[in-house]
Formats: sequence, C-alpha cells, structure tokens
Amino acid sequence: MATVTLRAFVCSFSIIFLLKPNGFSSQQFSITFQQPTDCGVESYFDISSLSCVKCGPNQVNSKSGLACECQAGFRVLVSNGASITCQQCPDANQGVTQDGYGCIRCPGSVGDNGKCQCPKGSVLVEREWNGNPLNEAQCEACNATEPAFSAPDTTGNRCVRCEDSFINSSQSCVCGTSNIQAGGMCFPPNSLPASVASNVIFGQLALSVTSLWFSSFMYSSAAACLLFSNRTACQSLGNMCVMNMHSSSTINNDACGLYNTVYRAAQGSSQDISYWRTNLPWLYYGDQLGLASRILQNEPLPVGFSFKGTQKNTNIELQAAVYSVRGEFLRWESVGGGNLQLCPDTPTRQQSAFMFGTAYKQSCVLSVSELLNGYPEPVFYDVFLVIQKPQEDKRLLAVPLLNINQQFNGQFTNQGSSMNNWYLTRRLMLVDTLSGREKSLSSSPKVIRVASNIKIGFQLVTNTQKGQVYPPLMTVTYSDILVTDPTTQTVTPNGLISVLCTYVQVTFSLEYTMDQEEARVKTDIALGVLGGVAVVHSLLKTASWKRRIASPLIDLQTIMKFLVFYAGDLANVFFIITVGTGLYWLIFFKTVEAQLFVSVLLPLPAQEERFVVYVGCAFALKTVQFLHKLFVQLSVDIFFIDWERPRSKASKHVEGSGEAKSQASPVSIWRTYFVANEWNEIQTIRKINPTFQVIAVLFFLEVVGFSNLALRDPSSDLHPSPEAYTPPYSLILRYGVASAMWLCIGLMQITFFKVIHERFVEDKIRQFVDLCSISNISVLLLSHRCFGYYIHGRSVHGHADTNMDEMNTNLKREAENLCGQRGLLPNSDTQTFQISITNRLRAQYDRIIEPINWRSGPSRLVDASANPCEQSTKAYHTMNRFLGSVIDHAHREMDYIVKDKLLFERIIGMEFIEPLDKSIFYNDDSHSFADVLFYGNEAVLLIFDTLFFCVVDLGSQNFILAAVLTYLQQLVFRLIRNGMGRRNLASKTLVDKRFLI
Repeated sequence: MATVTLRAFVCSFSIIFLLKPNGFSSQQFSITFQQPTDCGVESYFDISSLSCVKCGPNQVNSKSGLACECQAGFRVLVSNGASITCQQCPDANQGVTQDGYGCIRCPGSVGDNGKCQCPKGSVLVEREWNGNPLNEAQCEACNATEPAFSAPDTTGNRCVRCEDSFINSSQSCVCGTSNIQAGGMCFPPNSLPASVASNVIFGQLALSVTSLWFSSFMYSSAAACLLFSNRTACQSLGNMCVMNMHSSSTINNDACGLYNTVYRAAQGSSQDISYWRTNLPWLYYGDQLGLASRILQNEPLPVGFSFKGTQKNTNIELQAAVYSVRGEFLRWESVGGGNLQLCPDTPTRQQSAFMFGTAYKQSCVLSVSELLNGYPEPVFYDVFLVIQKPQEDKRLLAVPLLNINQQFNGQFTNQGSSMNNWYLTRRLMLVDTLSGREKSLSSSPKVIRVASNIKIGFQLVTNTQKGQVYPPLMTVTYSDILVTDPTTQTVTPNGLISVLCTYVQVTFSLEYTMDQEEARVKTDIALGVLGGVAVVHSLLKTASWKRRIASPLIDLQTIMKFLVFYAGDLANVFFIITVGTGLYWLIFFKTVEAQLFVSVLLPLPAQEERFVVYVGCAFALKTVQFLHKLFVQLSVDIFFIDWERPRSKASKHVEGSGEAKSQASPVSIWRTYFVANEWNEIQTIRKINPTFQVIAVLFFLEVVGFSNLALRDPSSDLHPSPEAYTPPYSLILRYGVASAMWLCIGLMQITFFKVIHERFVEDKIRQFVDLCSISNISVLLLSHRCFGYYIHGRSVHGHADTNMDEMNTNLKREAENLCGQRGLLPNSDTQTFQISITNRLRAQYDRIIEPINWRSGPSRLVDASANPCEQSTKAYHTMNRFLGSVIDHAHREMDYIVKDKLLFERIIGMEFIEPLDKSIFYNDDSHSFADVLFYGNEAVLLIFDTLFFCVVDLGSQNFILAAVLTYLQQLVFRLIRNGMGRRNLASKTLVDKRFLI
C-alpha cells in the first residue's frame, strides 16, 4: 500500500514538472528582423546570422548585398574566401585590373569604376598571350572592315564578328549615316516609318505609357522582319501587337500598324492558311466584318463527343505553341495543369476544366507582388485544338480568340453581342509586366495588364445526333492595374479596374451552349395552348360559380372571381411547363442512354432567367389560388341538424300555482358538441404527412445525394469524390430534381394513404359520416350561396341519446341487417350529397340566422334588451326544426329531389339544371364535402408546397433552408386554418367555441 502511494506521488510530481517546465527557468529567443536592403552601402547581409554586418576599410556592399567588395580605385590585396583586404593603387594614372586583383597603367583615362577605359571600337588588353600582366594596358582597335568585320563584344574584352545586319547594310561594322541603326542592328532605307509610336494605351485607365521595351525593339523587330525575314524578329513584333491588345487604327507606326505593314508586304502563306503569312505570326482572321460567324458556325468539327458507351469521348485536348517576349519559340505545351489558369489548385481539379460538358469556373484573388515576381516577362500562347481521328494523324485546329479589349479606330469592337461586328484574333498572354516599364527594364512597371477573365466556349451543332460541335472560341478580358505599392496591392478584375482598386479577381472558365431558340418556341407554343385551355376552364368555373350563387349579373365580383380562377389554372400551366422542362433536361442530359452521343447541352445561367421567371409566376399565381381556397373554407356556412327527439315527459313544478306541469325531457347537446369537435379536428387533415414529406425529401436530396444530379456536368454519380472539381448548380436541373422528388414522395404518400391507410388503418372522412349516423346528427354545408353538401346522419334506430347497452344492441342489429339502411332514401346507403338549393330556401336560412349576424354588425341593429344566449338558443332550435322539416319534405314550396349527376357534370364541375322550384340533392358517394377541408384540396396544397420549396431553394441554393421554411409555412397556415376555422364553426353552428377543444 505504501509503494502504491509513493508511486502515485512520484507520478504526480513528474506530471507537474512536465506541465510547467519554466517553473525553474524561463528564457525567450528573438532576433531583429533585417533584410539585405536594410544594410546600406557600408554593410552586407550575413546569411549565417541573418543580420547586417559592417564591411572592412575601403569596402562597400556588393550588388547582391550578401558580400563586400573594394571601393573604386582599390584592389584586392588578400582574400581568404570569407573576407578581403583592399589596397589603393599607388599611382593616380593607374586603374584596377578587370579581375580586381592588380593595378596597371592605363593608356587613356580611368573610368568612374576605377578601371581603364578604351575608346569605342577598341578592346582593353591587360595580359600577354601567355597570361603575364603587361606593365601598361593597351587599347586594340577591332577591324570593322573585310575580312574581319569585327567589333567589341558586350563585355568590351574581345573582338567578335559584328551583327550580320551591319555587314549586309554597309559592308562594315559601322552602320553609316545613310542607314538606320536601331535595336543593335543596322538597316538600309526602307518603307517603314522613320519614327515609331512607342506608347502603350491602357484604355481602362485612360492612360498612355511610353514603353521602354517598345521604343528599344519595335522598329528593329519590324525592320528585321521586313528586310531580312528574321522569324524571331517577326514573332517579337507580333508579341508587341498582342501587348497592345491587337488594336489598330489609321496610325501605321504603332505595333499593330507596323505588323500590318509587314503583313501586306509579305509573300506566300503558311500551312495553306491565307491569314497566316510566311515568316509572320498568325494574329488576325482578316479585317472584314462578318468573318466571325463564318469561322465559328460554318463547319462543325470532324469529331463528335459522347458521354457514355464504348465510344465515350469527353476529353478536350489543347496544345499551345509557346513564345518568349523576344520571339523565341520555347516549346509545345499541353494546355492544362495551370498554364492558362492563374489560380492555384490541385491538378485533378484543374484538369476537370477539359472534360467536355462540365461547366468549369475557377476564380481567385492575386496580389501585384505575386504577379511581378512570377511573371517578369510575358509569355505568349498560340492555342490549338487537337483532333484525333481513328487511323489518322493528329491534326491541330487553330482556336480563334475574341479579345474584349481590342480597339479599332478607338472603338471597342468586341464588347457587343453581335457576332457580325467581332474581329477574331490569335495569340494571347496572361500577364504583361513589361510594356508598362518606362525608365528601365529592371524597374517596377507603372501599369501591368492581367488576363482577368479567360473563357473557352463550345457550341453544339443544332439537331446533331453525333455530338458535333462548332470550333471553340476563346474569349479573354484584360484588366489594367496601376501599380502603386506592389508589396501591399492586390489585383481583382471585373474588366474595369480603377486607380483605387486594391484587389482583382481572376477567372478561368469553360462553357457549353446550344441553340435554345427551338426550345423557346416550343415552350411558348405550349404556354399559349395550355393558357387557352386555362381560359376556357376558368370561364366554366366562373359560370358554375355564378349558377351556384344564383346571380345572373356580370359585375365586378364576377370579373374578380374569374381572375382568381384563372390565376389558379394559369399557375398549373406554368407548373406543368416548368416541371416538364426540368425533367426534360434532367433526363436527356443526365441519363445513360440519352447521351451516347451528345445531343443536348444545358442552358447557360443567363438563359435560365426566363425559366426562373416562369417558376416565379407559377408560385405567385398558386399563392393567390391557395389564399382564395383558404378564405372560402374559412367562410363556409355549416349547421348540425339534431334529429333526436324527447323520449319521455318530466313533471316540472310551476311556482305560484302549486301545480306540477308536465314537459318534454330536454335533448342532450353533447352529441352536437362531439360532432362539432370531430369536424374541427378534420379541418386540416391531409392525405400526406407534412413532417415526413419534408424529412424524406431532405434525406434523398442531401443524404442519398440526388442533389448532385443538379450539377452542371454530365456525370450522374450521386457521391462524387471530395477531391474532384464541383461545378456550379444548374437552376433548371435543381428545380427539376427538387420538384420531382417532392412530387414523387407526395404521390407515394397519397397512394399509400388511399390504398392502405384508409382501408386498413382509419379513414377519418368516412368515420365522420359514421359518427353522424351514430350521433343522429346531419350536417349541412354551404360553400356557396345556393350550393353545398349534405351529410345525412339520421339514425336508423330513432334515438342515439341512450345508454351503452342500448347503443351496443343497436349497432349489433345494424350489423346483422335487422334494421333499415342509413341512406336518405329508403333502401339506400347514400348518406352524402351535393346540394343545389333554391333561392327561397336560402332566403329562409338567412332570415333565421340574421339576428345572430346582427351581433357582429353595426350597433344600431343590435337589440340591447335581448340576451345573446337566448338569441342563440332560439335561433339554433328554429334552424334545427326548419332544416329537419325541409329534409322530411314538410315544406312543399321548399321541397327537393334526389338524383345522380351526369358524367359530364362531374367532369366539368358544373350543374346543368338550375334549381328554380325545387332543390336538387345529387348523390355523392365520393364524399366531395371534403372540398371545404384541406383533405379535398391536396393537389393545390401539394403544388403550393412544391413551388414554395423550389422558390426558396432557387433563391438560396440551400435545400436545408428550403425544407425548414417550407415546414414553418405549413405549420403557420395549419394554425391559421385551425384557429379561424374554429371561430367560423362556432359562429355558423351556434355552438359555443368554448366547447371546441
């Protein structure tokens, strides 16, 4: 026991020691942050200590900043690799040798760097041929004439053969006064302008920058290309035109003007392409309007794309010829893996851009410092589409470029939507940090230009069955960024970048389109035809409504009713069209068999706006219909007819007379209260379970993964890899998936409810009818002034206010067919009817109920001396006797007949016979009195819930939020229907609402 205690103490002490190691000593280690640029002239940056260290005597910081070197006029006396010792040359006419280790007399002057200087055309010689140093340096002149044709090299240490242009122009290394020297080359007189426009126009900033690169190399590149057919110079000139956004005007001395001058003078073509002249880069597809449509939509590609099957072909292979800014050919490069995508990402996601049919879009924010460090010079790409047919050689199709920043005579020609006004070009760059440099090519540029939006578009051939597409079009938008502080500034391009912009978004995308005109026309035709049918149906509804309220006049109320009916029918039209459209794209774009060869492509987001408007119209109109239905249900007239009669008389003592008076025993009201409560409970029952509906839809969409079918790619995988690229959602597909899922689960619930639940569990509608029969109470419902429903609940046993034994006996006799049937007519089981009553009967109904309605009317109509309870009781008994006598045919002037409805009457929901003298009771075995309940309007509720769910999702792109809000909406309207329905039930049946629980 002691050992255990000791171990526990040691362990506790050890834990405390490990958790608090600084309890005995504490020390922090930090250093001062320094950079090579912080060290100054007399210090250098020590890479070992990461600090600035002072140089020795007569020493200064080297160009790298990481070591020291001798001052001008001082030689290295001792060097051990780690440090040096410097000594000044003793004679003022002596200079430091080129290697820095000796002093030598100079034949001429000493330069600022402390070394000997030679005149132009001569080289400095400090050693003999065997390496021995001379006592005095010599300046040897290079022979600039034949046969040597030599000149000093760039270091000035040796004579080399001079540039060929000097020899060809002047037969020497001296250009001569009659020739033109530019860019280190010599040119004879030519047709090019003597001066060039070296300024670069940055149109977004309204800024013109004199480019040092253009002023140094533009003329020489143009002249070498024109006169000597120098291919590298031709490429360099073309690159300068690209840096100038392919823009051209009447001025012929800018980059593109010089290119066009050389282009017109060039002879022959490359690769049998008329726009591609010999030795020149291919930059333009001609200068005529209307060429774009012929190039892009004249002839489809010779290969087709397929999403499925053995001939699956979804790979887009692009190759690019890559050139440096100096015109040198660097390499052939496969497009992908980030060479045209400035945004960093995984190779798998970047390669997803080149899977046909996948709507790819990648965006990010880049800093100016990253661009300056990563792209010191622009790189240029000529992009080609690889076409590989079976058993044939690989072919390259040039991909045309639409430069949004291109100007022609000062006008942006490519910013419009009309293809006939476009000028297509070739060759693009990603980042230009060179043309904006004014003073030095090593200095920071004043402006940089970034390809902020690159988009590659494919258009499907109309009515193709082989997956054919037209040649792709690459659209590029450049952003001009004024460089202020590259260490803190970031770049974002929306095409219009201002001076104050501190960030820019770079985007790379691929989109796929097809001609949607045919689909739009078919949709308009369907909308027109179904809209016409909706008008006719709404007119029939209005006519039926007019007949049911017994009003022959066409007034403002009639017009409003027609508009409400038309809103509901038109909502169904929009709903059918939108659901059909969503399912069409879902089936024909996503299914396996439909896309063996690509025949349809999804509409672009901009093309989906019309569809979203249709969905919005459907929802708005369906909301009007739903609220109208709700209002009608909350204003229905209802009365419970109690058939129970007193079974005995009871003696009652009369005060003052001393006698006992015999009166009929009162009939219990509890049966009426019970039936009223049951009616109150079934007002909001539905054929589906709303909670289960929401949960099930959310489960299949989010857990099972059906929401992934709405992605803008041809894949039908419900669970894509987390590492894979996730394309954006298609609104049409999202609506199609959501509406189909909601409707399918709803219809399955309705089928289960009707086939299984109502047959084997419970049918609340039929149970209510049975309850009426057992309770000896009939129900009169008037949804219109002269139309409604009647539930005949008169007991076949005569009495229902009885004890348990008699009740069980009565039920047993009924089960054994030892009594009459429950129907209104003899030998009939029909208990539910649609009724069309006369004006006379309705007027008498209103006359009886009128005193009760006065209580909620103006105060001048209310009898202040009357007791409200007595009024209600009196009106209840009067109405009960009156309606009972009507059912018993006691009023010849308000009699009725019973008949079946014609088939056509049931189809169109309208009665052909107007009840003038007698009311008409139509047999109704389908219990259509449920039309005044939620139960009988399940189609309206289901469509309304579907549209509500889809509209919220389209606005938020979030199925979970849509499900939550849909559930709350159902709950709110259910509470409204229950609360206001209870109030209407109490006021119309004269049952005190305190008994409606």
